[in-house]
Amino acid sequence: MTQVTEHGGGVWSLKVPIPDNPLGHTLVHLLDTDRGPVLIDTGWDDPESWDTLVGGLATLGIAIKDIHGVVITHHHPDHHGLSGQVRAASGAWIAMHPADTHVVRRTRTQVPGQWLDYITAKLTTAGAPAEHLAPLHAARESGRMRTVPGLNSALPDRDITPGELLDLAGRRLRAIWTPGHTPGHVCLHLEEEHPSGLAGNGRLFSGDHLLPEISPHIGLYEDPAEEAVTDPLGDYLDSLERIERLAVAEVLPAHQYPFTDSAARVQELLAHHEERLAGLRRLLAQPLTPWDLAVRMEWNRPWDQIPYGSKNIAVSEAEAHLRRLVKLGHAEAVEGSDPLTYVAVGA
Repeated sequence: MTQVTEHGGGVWSLKVPIPDNPLGHTLVHLLDTDRGPVLIDTGWDDPESWDTLVGGLATLGIAIKDIHGVVITHHHPDHHGLSGQVRAASGAWIAMHPADTHVVRRTRTQVPGQWLDYITAKLTTAGAPAEHLAPLHAARESGRMRTVPGLNSALPDRDITPGELLDLAGRRLRAIWTPGHTPGHVCLHLEEEHPSGLAGNGRLFSGDHLLPEISPHIGLYEDPAEEAVTDPLGDYLDSLERIERLAVAEVLPAHQYPFTDSAARVQELLAHHEERLAGLRRLLAQPLTPWDLAVRMEWNRPWDQIPYGSKNIAVSEAEAHLRRLVKLGHAEAVEGSDPLTYVAVGA
């Protein structure tokens, strides 16, 4: 049975499973509007996930063909994966921030071999050891290259414009651009009185930006075709403060559970990243590669127990933290090092 929760005021959430993932599920939110029901995110592109979504809607007396629109908080497959199927079954429009639409469009045209070459080069520069690179080289040489994730993701047909109300009849849902987790992540501020009368300014569909117990992954915005130097962690920290200023009554995240004290959670996350950056700066008393730094960082399990693909994600997170330290003037690359190492500077 699909777990469906009513949040009052024409808002529900549906637990849509994520296959083989410790997160367990995505909370897909349903918002009633005067033109029909609108989904906020859709869940992973998987038969069980699809059946769960359809079944959950049915318990509310809603057929998939009744969906009027889909608003996507960000392009990741546990949020955007089923959007294309929903549109095909209902004719619904799909809205997304242009920065994430760019990622979807780029991924749809990606050649697996090109992506594999890019990842191999990135990990080599980051100082990954030969034994970690070996499977990548073997896959390239054998031609056994996996399909790039997101290759079949739906292209949105509407842009989400930050700061503006979405075109939802009878509802006031404003897009708040919150880059960090992805370049085009948005939170959605429902500017309506809380149905239970909780103090604060409406409710916030926070996607992955603000979760009650988890600090979302902040890695580099990977793009093989672009050389722009981004600062995802800086983007994320700025976005957190933007959300804090909204002073919402309740947060409806895409994972875990709803919560009320958004300001306290923002402060916890800001403190977490401040402590983490300080700890990494101490580690950089000696020159380290991004790989070296990732190995020494604190994760939810020992490094040797982290799966292969997750280690690549961890290295990307280490690089995002290094970017932030460099931008703050607290670390710098060691000239002439190969692979590239970084060292702390200043007090």
